[in-house]
Amino acid sequence: MTDRITDLEEQVAYLTRTVDELSEVIARQDKLLDTLTRRLHMLMERAAEQELEAGGSVPLADQKPPHW
Repeated sequence: MTDRITDLEEQVAYLTRTVDELSEVIARQDKLLDTLTRRLHMLMERAAEQELEAGGSVPLADQKPPHW
């Protein structure tokens, strides 16, 4: 019986460590995703500003496709 309890305790410890590691990975990916989203937004704003400065009326990203 004690061997069975020891095995179960080892499995719980392993699973706990795995969950902690996965949680850390998700937290890093969430932070990276936030950073990349902010950078993409900044780049889109810059591109829109450059289009306006070049004489465009509406940035291409905001124009409706011709079939609309």
